[in-house]
Amino acid sequence: MVERLRRLETTYERRPIYFVTACTAERRPLLANELVHEAFLRFVEQAPDRGAWVGRYVLMPDHLHLVVVIEDDRVRLSEWIRSLKNSISKVLRAEDEPSPHWQKGFFDHIMRGSEPYSQKWDYVRTNPVRAGLVARPEDWPYAGEIHELEYRRDLLL
Repeated sequence: MVERLRRLETTYERRPIYFVTACTAERRPLLANELVHEAFLRFVEQAPDRGAWVGRYVLMPDHLHLVVVIEDDRVRLSEWIRSLKNSISKVLRAEDEPSPHWQKGFFDHIMRGSEPYSQKWDYVRTNPVRAGLVARPEDWPYAGEIHELEYRRDLLL
């Protein structure tokens, strides 16, 4: 069995911007629908109450991408993502979708500057086009931006 890489518990920027990807179990197409999208939006619109700010996001059928800043030092990214997954799983259970809904863990990357942020986002927002789901990124209904997050080193340090 391959050992998973351990998540960093400490970062050296005060308020890093994380790029996060989480996948469904067995890459099942569970996420790109109105019920899940509404549950996702309810959760992330309340995120500031939980010490987090969500920027851009894309829900694909079998995975999600989002950009998030954790503002509260008492909140860990892994706990916040677990809560997000649980929130979406409640909707899936209500629709009689059998568990498990999610792969264990998630992928995260700390954005280190405004240029990589925009490059990463340009790539992610075209996922639905590359997957043949829509002709243009703006046609994909399960994507958007909740809060405008900007990489500013003076605010992060």
